[in-house]
This record gives sequence, C-alpha cells and structure tokens, in this order.
Amino acid sequence: MSVIEVTDASFDGFVGAKYAVVDCWAPWCGPCRRIAPIIEKLAEISAGEIAVGKLLVDSNPATSRKYNITAIPTILVFKNGKLEGQIVGLNPGLTAESLKDTVLEM
Repeated sequence: MSVIEVTDASFDGFVGAKYAVVDCWAPWCGPCRRIAPIIEKLAEISAGEIAVGKLLVDSNPATSRKYNITAIPTILVFKNGKLEGQIVGLNPGLTAESLKDTVLEM
C-alpha cells in the first residue's frame, strides 16, 4: 500500500481508520525529507493494518491549526479517529518497524 496524500478536506475521513498515521511535512524541511523513506516503508510493511498519510502543512492550514502543528516533521498517530500520540522532530532511532510497533501497541 502506498502513502496517501491527506488534505484539510479528507483528514477526518482518513483518520477514522482503526489505526492511522499522518506525517505532517513540507518540501523545504530537511528533516521531513529524511523521514519520508521511513513513512513510505511503514506504508509498505503495514498494508491493511495502518492507514499511512502525508499532510502538506503549507497547503492545509486548518488541520495544522487544529492539531497545533508548530514544528515539522510531526507524526500524528490515531486510533479509531482519536489522536493517541505524536512524534515531533526527527528521532535518530526511528524506523518503520519501531513506528509500526508503537502504533499497534496503542
């Protein structure tokens, strides 16, 4: 499964999945570009278990305000439509596998 582009309009429907991860990013953000392969790998290894999306913060200000995104990258983790956690910044130890385990343990 591939990473889905999420917008202000599609956000609420997207995060209604049992498990959903949204990478809040921007193309001018260096750490965002470095975390992108982790997000892509997460989508690959968690197909059918976790919905994985990316939200371009510059184009989607309503969602950015709603979830108080003040630094990127920020990864929002949802379970059944409810925000369960977030990871702000690029954690050097973060892998797709560790992120998947964290999400499924919620």
